[in-house]
Amino acid sequence: MTDARNEATVRIRDDRLVGPVLSRVVGMLAARANFPVDRLDDALLLTDAIAAHGPEHRRNDDLQVAVRTGDDGLRVEVGPLREGGAEAMLEAAVLPQVGNVFERIADDVRTEDERLLIHVAAK
Repeated sequence: MTDARNEATVRIRDDRLVGPVLSRVVGMLAARANFPVDRLDDALLLTDAIAAHGPEHRRNDDLQVAVRTGDDGLRVEVGPLREGGAEAMLEAAVLPQVGNVFERIADDVRTEDERLLIHVAAK
């Protein structure tokens, strides 16, 4: 990875666009930061999980997602979400025989101030 910092914040109103928009934003920023392809694939799986569970827990009419890349990898911040939404979104991402998608793929996942914070290291 380079030391260049890339970031974007998107606010998406149409639930049908959450997945396509996030995957393109994450892909663009990760490519600019020379993110390894295998970790990019992991990050794109996370965007699918955000698209699947984020809209039902949003606070307002839109879902806000901030994406940042740097030397430490890729960071995604979803929110602010409705009260309890960050925890509920995390709980909703559990798949049978797989477990929690966020926790299985990301290097760090936590909730803070009604936001879901995800970190994917470049490795």
